[in-house]
Amino acid sequence: MSSNEVYKEKSKQTFDNEAKVYETSSNGKHAKKLYSSVIENVKMLNCLKVLDVGCGTGTILSELSNNDKINLAGVDLSENMINIAKKTLNDKVELKIGDSEKLPWEDNTFDAVICTDSFHHYPNPEKVLIEMARVLLPKGHLIIGDPWAMSPIRQLMNLLLRYSKKGDFRIYSQSEINKLFIKCGFSVISFNRVNYSSFITTAQVNK
Repeated sequence: MSSNEVYKEKSKQTFDNEAKVYETSSNGKHAKKLYSSVIENVKMLNCLKVLDVGCGTGTILSELSNNDKINLAGVDLSENMINIAKKTLNDKVELKIGDSEKLPWEDNTFDAVICTDSFHHYPNPEKVLIEMARVLLPKGHLIIGDPWAMSPIRQLMNLLLRYSKKGDFRIYSQSEINKLFIKCGFSVISFNRVNYSSFITTAQVNK
């Protein structure tokens, strides 16, 4: 198994095991602090076809589904998380088990992709961003909320993540995220700190 696959398997096991208690777990509580900012951005950008990558138990999708005009889809590596999301969302949302590096949708399908507290788990972020760009419509938007830490704490955390059993891969700085976006075909719109441990950033695909 390659090192990338090891990270994915760790993430899958972590969230399969946490699925039933995710909302009250440390991971779930951290993600919850980002939800309102992500939802606000979706509404502000007037997005009507939204894919949630790393959708977990579907909390954000559940909130967005209150608007009947929005078509929603979600994907997660964890089968247990998707099963819980399906129970919550019924037939309101198209949900799939899948890898963020191989999104199971056609090109030019969504006008927005959101990713909340999941991007730092991806061992090949460039491949993920290229996939996100692929499924976005021309001028579609990407909204990512993820952990943040100041330097040099961030560098120390990234060293320690090599030994993490949870599948965490990397905590990014603003400049690192911006460079990844530009390299993978996006124009950065904004980067904002949500709190002392999180950021939210938006970008537009260049096609």
